Amino acid sequence: MMRGDVKVFIAMGGNFAAAIPDWQITQAALRNLDLSVHVSTKLNRSHLVHGRDAVILPCLGRTEIDIQSSGPQSTTVEDSMSMVHASAGRNEPASEHLLSEPAIVAGMARATLGDGSVVDWEQFVADYDRIRDAIEDVFPIFQGYNARIRVPGGFHLTSTARERIWATASGKANFLIFDGLGEDTIEDDPTVLWLSTIRSHDQYNTTLYSMSDRYRGVYGQRDIVFLNKSEMEKRSLTDGDRVDLVTASTDGIERRVTNLRIVGYSFPDGCCAAYYPETNPLVPLYAHDPISFTPSSKGIPVRVERSRAVPGADLPTDPQE
Repeated sequence: MMRGDVKVFIAMGGNFAAAIPDWQITQAALRNLDLSVHVSTKLNRSHLVHGRDAVILPCLGRTEIDIQSSGPQSTTVEDSMSMVHASAGRNEPASEHLLSEPAIVAGMARATLGDGSVVDWEQFVADYDRIRDAIEDVFPIFQGYNARIRVPGGFHLTSTARERIWATASGKANFLIFDGLGEDTIEDDPTVLWLSTIRSHDQYNTTLYSMSDRYRGVYGQRDIVFLNKSEMEKRSLTDGDRVDLVTASTDGIERRVTNLRIVGYSFPDGCCAAYYPETNPLVPLYAHDPISFTPSSKGIPVRVERSRAVPGADLPTDPQE
């Protein structure tokens, strides 16, 4: 998108504009697209960060009854404990014209591939059990997929490591050191902290179910940065002060998130933490794993500056002063 090679962006749910790092650059690229299409059940920030033309297409939500030609359908979900179970809606659809996500995906595939496709897309839409049968054919771990999701509570998607079964030649767990371990530069600048972006308790990806975080004793707010007592004292700061976080960038671009409230928390010296996705603008695109391209969201070098929105002088250049 930044190079201009991509002209159209289609999203099935999600909040891409908020989830991506380096908003200053990446959201500008989104706005340069010719067309943005969002298949969604709820409005979010990504619907406001779009291309020259934009379309929002509502679809059936998981809470709505999904009737296809073979009858009521259920999708399959995996929870945080690796339990897989069926999920079927109970509410009447908001409109008779709404399509399900499987129907939309199959429709796009059919329109793209035409009569040359070897996949019977209509049959997949007619009965979602056939989708699960196809998954089972590819992944043996899903053996008996349709039968097992009909057991109350579903089934556990196990792994050998969880059961302390090591599928190695020695029958033991092998620990390997991979290339690149410890490749991050060591920051000897006393003004720099390593920022980790984190989620709150009542959060799933970019979806916030409340503004509170009972994990860390934070209630009704998210515009905060966690600092330990030692790092606050170095900077002549106290719990409740307002500060900006500024990335120690290497490309000359200023990346700043403003007016965060300091909350004291027992993080290690040299570190701080703040919520995702609010601090995604601080994560440079160049800071990523070279193989997976995963952003370096757990290790971002930042400086803390007293917020200009609050009366008071800027912090000293050296927090030891």
